Amino acid sequence: MAAEPEPHLDPEDWQEFRRASHRALDAMIDHVRTIRDGPVWQAAPADVRARFRTALPRAPRGLDEVLGDFDALIKPYATGNVHPLFMGWVHGAGTPVGMLAEMLAAGLNANCGGRNHIGLVVERQVVDWAAELFGFPPASSGVFVTGTSAANLLALLVARNAALGDEVRADGLRAGPQLACYASAQAHGCVVQASEIAGVGSRHLRLVPVDADGAMRVDLLAEAIVRDRQAGLRPFMVTATAGTVNTGAFDDLAAVAAVCRTERLWFHVDGAFGALCALAPGLRHRVAGIAAADSIAFDFHKWAHVPYDAGFLLVRDGEAHRRTFANQAAYLSRLPSGLAAGETWPCDLGPDLSRSFRALKTWFTFQVLGADRIGACIEHTCRVAKHLEALLRGSDLFELRAPVALNVVCFGLKAPGDGGLERDIVVDLHESGAAAPSITVLDGKPAIRAAIVNHRTTAADMDAFHDALSASLRRAMLRRMKNATPGETPAPTGEEPRRDAARR
Repeated sequence: MAAEPEPHLDPEDWQEFRRASHRALDAMIDHVRTIRDGPVWQAAPADVRARFRTALPRAPRGLDEVLGDFDALIKPYATGNVHPLFMGWVHGAGTPVGMLAEMLAAGLNANCGGRNHIGLVVERQVVDWAAELFGFPPASSGVFVTGTSAANLLALLVARNAALGDEVRADGLRAGPQLACYASAQAHGCVVQASEIAGVGSRHLRLVPVDADGAMRVDLLAEAIVRDRQAGLRPFMVTATAGTVNTGAFDDLAAVAAVCRTERLWFHVDGAFGALCALAPGLRHRVAGIAAADSIAFDFHKWAHVPYDAGFLLVRDGEAHRRTFANQAAYLSRLPSGLAAGETWPCDLGPDLSRSFRALKTWFTFQVLGADRIGACIEHTCRVAKHLEALLRGSDLFELRAPVALNVVCFGLKAPGDGGLERDIVVDLHESGAAAPSITVLDGKPAIRAAIVNHRTTAADMDAFHDALSASLRRAMLRRMKNATPGETPAPTGEEPRRDAARR
């Protein structure tokens, strides 16, 4: 009786797998190449969603069949951030080069938490590049994480250790004074969350008011630090923002750095996307002073367009970074040579032992495209934002709601209202597939927010977006009139939409 074959997970027919894989890669390249020909976003209908409410598959299916499901049920209904008219949130658009690198990394399937292999050498190369970019010393350390939300948390933990000593890892916060930290009132919500997760508490995070440009009031920061010291608290960290999420505003990094030097506080920069202005000669002045930071959090997957996810934390004092996270677990013992060699592994610089090879797609992106080309695309998106700003300044219907500091344009209807029409316009744009801006709130008023991040976006796309806004306003008004109760008059919107259409 013949023995049954031993189970394995490799293809039964490698040649057929190769053919199917090449077809899938070609189809994905075509999808990216022709991305602007389709809608920005479309909702997955109920029958498609129902296909994902099935029992655990016990038996195998053919690869071609599953790839067909991907093409029909998944690819058409993605977030849409590859499309040039996706502008709702600060999402990177990715690149074909990054897509290829991600495939290669998946083939290697390297766990980059530790051990002595080339993945860690590649990651150290990216750390060195980041240190060079931001003017940090060669002994700086860095680590890939999911995104800036995680990087901000890790930075706070390193700053906490630096303030209270390494004993805080064992003793906890109750053994020391109550800490206090500081950030702009326009800081990202993850900064608040980090203070809560780290045990400092959001009540002890001081959100400092901003000026008319959206930058933290450094004079009020200094006053808050003095008040907390007088109240018996221990100020230990300031988080400055390089590119606020709402409007793209920048804190004065050099001025914040000076306060931190005087007060002996950890100076951290949340530069989720704005820190990468350092790549663009025409925008580098925006991050003047960043070289004085103790740590910087940013995302390669935003303005550098590395595929998700590729967040990063850079720390000036590499040893302080290592002491915050390294542990002495027996299974992480180091040997003088072999696969277990190496003094510092990425798992010594953060909580993740199992980590993907994020550095490879970042390394590929910079090697193939070059830092200068990436920087040129960053400057390009800011010029496109200025083009949209000019269109809105000439509009009879819309007005700007915030200064266009960089690449984020916030605007709304000129006519007074409760923001309902702005929301209706955004929903209509999404559901029509014409564009994908988002809604935010500025000074208590809803505003339409267009964050131009995509390297594919052009001034012509902004012309089309401007046209789409007027068309969506007309549709939103018609729906309101249709749904209005007898005798009810829809909210006024200023000039009739056809006036804007006539001007085109």
